[in-house]
Amino acid sequence: MTSYQIPRPTSGDVVEVILDDHRLFETLLRELRNSQADREAARAALSEVLIAHGEAEEEKVYQQLRRKHAIGEHEAEHGEEEHAEGNEALLELLEVADVHGEEFDEAVEKLATALNHHIGEEEQTILNPAREEVAEDVRAQLGRDWLARRNELLDQGCGSTEQVRAIVGRAHEEGLLPADDED
Repeated sequence: MTSYQIPRPTSGDVVEVILDDHRLFETLLRELRNSQADREAARAALSEVLIAHGEAEEEKVYQQLRRKHAIGEHEAEHGEEEHAEGNEALLELLEVADVHGEEFDEAVEKLATALNHHIGEEEQTILNPAREEVAEDVRAQLGRDWLARRNELLDQGCGSTEQVRAIVGRAHEEGLLPADDED
């Protein structure tokens, strides 16, 4: 089994380190589409980094950017809704047994669609305002805080199917996703 190394920086401008993860998501999605790749390992790595990234963003970045008036309530809530949608698509991918079947390919594309949409919006409506409205030293502190939480979650192994299922369940309870009977 191949292992994909997830970088674990400890400092950097929050905008730049988030963008680094976005590029990593894209790389891992390409690996999931590659029939010659170790899809199990790529899926496990994507699950870990995607969950750690999103959870740490919600805890350490979105609220701070709201306090700094770089983004509004709507942008933070919309980002959380899109994380929930991505996590739900991730759960579907994790639950596919045959990584070489059509169901897997469809689940990869569903996740890719959700992720690409979120990445584009986040880079335009959250990260650009952060660049423009938040001082460099504050972005550096946010980067350290976000990376510390992200790396802590990675150390805990945050991307298991059970943990993703619990996160998706919590998103349903919080109203970030429609009730199961509303899908």
